[in-house]
Amino acid sequence: MTAPRSTTPRKVLGRLSLPERTYVADALRTETVGGVLLLAAAVTALLWANIPALGDSYGSVAHFHLGPASLGLDLSLAHWAADGLLAIFFFVAGIELKRELVAGDLRDPKAAALPVVAALCGMAVPALVYTVTSVTGGGSLAGWAVPTATDIAFALAVLAVIGTSLPSALRAFLLTLAVVDDLFAILIIAVFFTADLNFAALGGAVVGLAVFWLLLRKGVRGWYVYVPLALVIWALMYNSGVHATVAGVAMGLMLRCHREEGESHSPGEHIEHLVRPLSAGLVVPLFALFSAGVSVSGGALADVFRSPETLGVVLGLVVGKALGIFGGTWLTARFTRASLSDDLAWADVFAVASLAGIGFTVSLLIGELAFAGDETMTNEVKAAVLLGSLIAATLATVLLKIQNAKYRRLWEDEERDEDLDGIPDVYEEHDPAYHLRLAARYEAKAAEHRRIAQEKAAARHELAEVPGGAGEDHDGPA
Repeated sequence: MTAPRSTTPRKVLGRLSLPERTYVADALRTETVGGVLLLAAAVTALLWANIPALGDSYGSVAHFHLGPASLGLDLSLAHWAADGLLAIFFFVAGIELKRELVAGDLRDPKAAALPVVAALCGMAVPALVYTVTSVTGGGSLAGWAVPTATDIAFALAVLAVIGTSLPSALRAFLLTLAVVDDLFAILIIAVFFTADLNFAALGGAVVGLAVFWLLLRKGVRGWYVYVPLALVIWALMYNSGVHATVAGVAMGLMLRCHREEGESHSPGEHIEHLVRPLSAGLVVPLFALFSAGVSVSGGALADVFRSPETLGVVLGLVVGKALGIFGGTWLTARFTRASLSDDLAWADVFAVASLAGIGFTVSLLIGELAFAGDETMTNEVKAAVLLGSLIAATLATVLLKIQNAKYRRLWEDEERDEDLDGIPDVYEEHDPAYHLRLAARYEAKAAEHRRIAQEKAAARHELAEVPGGAGEDHDGPA
């Protein structure tokens, strides 16, 4: 007979498994450092570009060309950062997505529905907000995709610093959401921002990816094999007309992220552990350094709210992202058998959804692609991305501060380890051995307290038996 299907509703954003919580904590630690470096690079770029004595030098450095022209790779430093270094960032994003698909929340279709629906709504609503704003103001629709992306490094850095006591499930939700968001952003870049295709180069890139996959499946090891091959694949992808970062995410998705017998870490986990610090600590900050250098004078910031394109970007990031992600999550809970975890409130989800409005890295990249050839509009859109991300980060910080205070006690409950075995008690409540260890510990404490009580009682009894009482001569007035 077939077992009856459980009627217990599934909890949205319920407690994570212990390995998943450990992974999220490690990711937050790395991305926090990367977010700080990213912020420092963005501030440096803004100062460099806006100090009159240094402004010209910023443009000279950013547009300095190097690379083999014969291979079609005579690129500016800013171009190398956007097309070259960001391929490493998306390589890590590809590994993260693959890991979520085989070992994380996305391996369960029911659990995967939430971040996928939230990510899709979190991209569709900002695009809709931009389109309505731009059409109403008579602006260009070219930048519809700019406010659709979420910056992983910045968002997780803010969450790690501000949301220290928020439930780990909320932090994992943002991480998974941002990874899915990046995948769709890459698809948008590949489909909508691809120039005339060079089918010979594209075919060569596909063959290179097939060789890469075959070597992985054969168990071939050695960076000296994969790094040169990855560079060839990247160069072919760049010359094909498809954005070169697609090569990075494709190779990341090919890595095996499940552990086989005798392995402490899968190849994907090992490579991600090695490359993530490079991505968060060097790649993304360098991209920010060469992309965030735009004029931020009072007039330029005021123009952001006058131009329909830039206003659409700001509203898309601040309003569209929050409403889209929150709405997608609410719809999942409303029209499926899922329900929000009892430990959470919808205000928590809205605070995290607001944080996803930080669209710094990928939004800047899409802005450059959307308005290629129009330097004035490109700079205005970059200013809008910076301003929108700043407003979203400020709003999210205020909301997270309010919610964070409520969850400090919950966080302490999640971290409590009374049996001192290194595993939080919430993961062992159904294990009889846990209760036996706890009972033995309490019995030892009780025995110790009984011994102390007996010693105190004996000492008091001896004191009472002293003739005349202890210190009787000193009881009277001086």
